[in-house]
Amino acid sequence: VQLQASGGGLVQAGDSLRLSCTAFGLNRAMGWFRQAPGKEREFVAVISRGGGVTSYSDSVKGRFTISRDNAKSTVYLEMHNLKPEDTAVYYCAAASPNPRTFWAPVEKASYPYWGQGTQVTVSS
Repeated sequence: VQLQASGGGLVQAGDSLRLSCTAFGLNRAMGWFRQAPGKEREFVAVISRGGGVTSYSDSVKGRFTISRDNAKSTVYLEMHNLKPEDTAVYYCAAASPNPRTFWAPVEKASYPYWGQGTQVTVSS
């Protein structure tokens, strides 16, 4: 299983970025997590296998949007009004198989597959 994340970069506060994650052959709930230096990896957003359920951390709710294009095996994270505290390495992850189409887990333990991470740096 390979997850390929891309789209990170250096931006200024208030800017926008779109992250992409390609996960060929995976029909699973997909999540984005992030890890800032010296901090634990934390949940950012998740989208269910069918795309009908999404969930966000309180810190990004209203600014970030997760979506997926199953025909392209790609999950996106649209990030708007970026803040310096959003600076982190962002990881996409694929959840364990689950028959429930609307399952959208937020716990790291539900994700056995992880991409390599893409750096997002927001300057003030």
